[in-house]
Amino acid sequence: MRWLAWLPPAEACLPGAGAAATLPEERAWWALRFTPRVALLEEAVLLEVSQVERLWGGWPGLWAQLQAGAPMGAQGGAGLWAQGATAQQALALLRVRRSGHRLPDRLPHGLPVEALTALQPHAAALAALGCRTWGQVRALPRAGLARRFGAGTLAALDRAWGEGTQSWRWLQLPERFERELELASLAESSGGLLQAGQQLLCVLREWLRARQRGALELELSWHHCLRRLEGRPLPAWQSLVLRTAEPAQEVEHLGRLLAERLARQRLEAPVDRVALRSLQTVPLQPAHPSLLARGGVPDPGAGQEAESWQQLLERLGARLGPERLRRPCLEADHRPECMQRWLPALQPAPRPAAPTAGASALWPTWLLRPPRELSLRGDRPCLDGERLRLLAGPQRVEAGWWAGPQQDGGGELAQRDYFVAHGERAGWLWVFRDRPTGAWFLQGVYA
Repeated sequence: MRWLAWLPPAEACLPGAGAAATLPEERAWWALRFTPRVALLEEAVLLEVSQVERLWGGWPGLWAQLQAGAPMGAQGGAGLWAQGATAQQALALLRVRRSGHRLPDRLPHGLPVEALTALQPHAAALAALGCRTWGQVRALPRAGLARRFGAGTLAALDRAWGEGTQSWRWLQLPERFERELELASLAESSGGLLQAGQQLLCVLREWLRARQRGALELELSWHHCLRRLEGRPLPAWQSLVLRTAEPAQEVEHLGRLLAERLARQRLEAPVDRVALRSLQTVPLQPAHPSLLARGGVPDPGAGQEAESWQQLLERLGARLGPERLRRPCLEADHRPECMQRWLPALQPAPRPAAPTAGASALWPTWLLRPPRELSLRGDRPCLDGERLRLLAGPQRVEAGWWAGPQQDGGGELAQRDYFVAHGERAGWLWVFRDRPTGAWFLQGVYA
């Protein structure tokens, strides 16, 4: 078996203490992407990888992926790593490397007594007996070792040697993400909430990656440390909801949305706790490359990180308001005014309409509402004094009482002959002649 021990950056490691510090489970969630056998042992994360190496192209491929995927610390380091035949050996090697001492030539015989937690309370007594390594302790008579230091110490030494059995509590992800963070100091502005929210989003990212899901709806809540302010009762919690139109995992994108929302949020009272929970997540589909680059036109030499179109819309919606962003949506209708409609850009898109056949494929995208009446010079329409040439048409369109009062002409019968027109100054236009009245109108403009 191959065990890996990982000490996360900026986490305390107490190799000489009687009780080692423990890690929160969230720090080890990222490792579940590589192997389902992940456990917490005192101050380190333990991974058993012998059964998954071939899935990553062998040990070299797995090791490269682990090095690249490990979370970075504040100083840019990815923590310390060690490997051994058992979990205790890997942890002991990690502690030796942490202390800066030279690794022993013979493993596990040369490992120091202090590197095994079960032997740490008896280090002084074992040193008096001349035992400073695992091999020297193991050479002692087993019955005398058990009587003097306890049967548990002997069993722990056997497990470290790989001869004893040990049951593990393998790490498992919760079904739904919900985490709370207590602030080191009271937050009186949205800036303090944003920093705490960013930390919770980093934990959320590891949960989403391990579950291969994307977030559609999140709720950030904050707890007021006061119950009354200026005689006015306050609610215990206040919250806001973040929604994305596409499943998202990126902390940068979610953090920008959160920053835009919090910039307009007023705190009722100082905050002492912040919580984040997932309201809706879906299985994540593979991402596609984007032609948009954050910061403007893509520059191959600048190394800009691409931003998807949907992320740009969500960022603008959070800044300007979702009601100010709209997008066109096709409709299955033969009437030009009803072939498209504008919907909120962040609203989930309906199923696209089937394309209409025939000459409608050449109709322009941009339509005037209402159509603009044109003047006549002889029998030809004119726009701003320029006589238009009719190049294609006519195409007859009729709509009856079913058009409804919201359409042009109300419920009356509409009879139109459409033409593609061109002018030197006006460009390419789409015009029609109203058959009952003979009037000409400008309906659309080609790009």
